[in-house]
Amino acid sequence: MTDKDLIKIARDAALKAYAPYSHFSVGCAIEGVDGTVVSGANMENSCYRLGVCAELSALTAAQAAFGLAGVRRIAVAGGDGSGTSLVGSSPVTPCGGCRQAILEAAQLSGTDIEILCASGDGMAVERHRISALIPHGFGPASLKDSA
Repeated sequence: MTDKDLIKIARDAALKAYAPYSHFSVGCAIEGVDGTVVSGANMENSCYRLGVCAELSALTAAQAAFGLAGVRRIAVAGGDGSGTSLVGSSPVTPCGGCRQAILEAAQLSGTDIEILCASGDGMAVERHRISALIPHGFGPASLKDSA
């Protein structure tokens, strides 16, 4: 699967978002080490704190499909999804909570997971590793000294 293919799946997923409050649709595609790809989209709620990010939606699907330790790489795209295609020119990176959840998968897999951060139109792409997005993160490896 090429970067462009994975980003397209993320962009398509964003069009399935439920974002009536922010009007900002985000999609996420996760490729597993076995080649399986799952996706998710953000889902807002009138009680704002009950919303779900696209990355968490996709990580849940990944856990069910091949396990968090099987995550190879992730693509995220976001923008205006009110039409028939996702638009926007700025690359979207995962929020802090999603970075923490991706770090969990990275530490379980022993891989510094790559994240492709794309604009809504897919033209601008930034490539990051989770270690760069959440340096000094707290994850399963941080609990090695617990009883």
